[in-house]
Amino acid sequence: MEDKKLTFIMYPWYAMGHLTSFLHLSNKLAHRGHKIFFVHPTNTLSKLEKFNRYPELINFKSVTVPHVDGLPLGAETTSDVPIFNQNLLCQALDLTLPKIESLIQEIKPHFIFYDFAYWVPSIARKYKVKSVHYCSITPSSVGYLMRGENPSSEAEMMEPPPGFPIDSSIKLHKHEARLIVALHSMGSGSGSGSVSFTQRLLLAFQDGDAIAFKTTREIEGPSCEFVEHKFNKPVVLAGPVLPEPIESSNTEENWSKWLEKFKEKTVILCAFGSECNLKKDQFQELVLGLELTGYPFFAALKPPIEVETIKEALPEGFKERTQGKGIVHSGWAEQQLMLSHPSVGCFVTHCGGNSLSEAMINECQLVLVPNFGDQFINSRLFGGDLKAGVEVERNEENGSFTKDGVCKAIKMVMNDESEEGRKIRANRAKWREFLLGKGLEDSYIDALVQKLQCLL
Repeated sequence: MEDKKLTFIMYPWYAMGHLTSFLHLSNKLAHRGHKIFFVHPTNTLSKLEKFNRYPELINFKSVTVPHVDGLPLGAETTSDVPIFNQNLLCQALDLTLPKIESLIQEIKPHFIFYDFAYWVPSIARKYKVKSVHYCSITPSSVGYLMRGENPSSEAEMMEPPPGFPIDSSIKLHKHEARLIVALHSMGSGSGSGSVSFTQRLLLAFQDGDAIAFKTTREIEGPSCEFVEHKFNKPVVLAGPVLPEPIESSNTEENWSKWLEKFKEKTVILCAFGSECNLKKDQFQELVLGLELTGYPFFAALKPPIEVETIKEALPEGFKERTQGKGIVHSGWAEQQLMLSHPSVGCFVTHCGGNSLSEAMINECQLVLVPNFGDQFINSRLFGGDLKAGVEVERNEENGSFTKDGVCKAIKMVMNDESEEGRKIRANRAKWREFLLGKGLEDSYIDALVQKLQCLL
């Protein structure tokens, strides 16, 4: 039974964070000799290929993302689409059902792992294939944010749901609750069979044979149990699913040379993922806050909503003042490589799940600036429950932050004088040591495979 080699189809949501998360897990399964068919939007291949450690066992299967009225021409991933239009990308995902069904017929896998394609379990059952919802967000986020089909009020969303782990400090601020309620209300447009975003997620959790998470019981045990009871489904854990080391490209070598100019652990790396567009005033407060610290910094950010380029968005005189010790870059930067660079001492992050995973196994300190959705919960989990980072203070009503708030948070974790900073750094080191502990990851992946075998 234990030696039986399994075949998987992976069908993640069209967001780079989800695609890479599924691919990291695919590597761990392929390492044990299991075969993977990895379905992805056509043009994402160049970004995914370098993460594939087992090309002989992980086969990429490209899918053309169908065009839906209202989607930008050629849009394939969430980074091509504004957040409140992503329901259109969901519709495009749903139009791939026949393609996925014929793939299941052709490959006859043991399992199909999915997330936003809520219809996967019903077609998998037709062919006696087991379906597992591999969730790229944390059990804490699922437990807190998934409240049922009718959107909760802002006031309700600010407090944890009944039965949520009592020893958790996770709550939402007013401005965050407002955004979450708006997201829950987001429809999937008109048309036959369309579902709201909330219905989509609920169905995805309710209909599969199991729910899998990238986490450990030591970090989120009570939340895992809460989710298991909530959906009455087995919850299986994949452990930390640490990203594999990646090779540097020429571009990365250039950034590496720039980083080498600075002393160990003095550079601030700031990166907000492929989807986050700040408003111009917040973008300026962020970069001015980085400048104010006096530390060298590298910020990988998308241009703000109101302008086309980074150049137009920078505060007056900023480029001249930070020449040689500060870079604001709008292109692709290999975050994983940069985080492991000896010069990097602090990571200012939007709290995306993959970014936090990459950061936790490196030695940089964490400054948390969540922007949307599950990022708010991640920030409370890492900054509050685990006490492994510090969150930038924000206005309760509108969520805005200031350059002084950014500077204060960075200095707290970078300076030895702050007692609170010392405690956070000690916790940060403790969790890193735990995640990198010998045998931890292997024991979780082996247990995951064993539990999957039991579902067959």
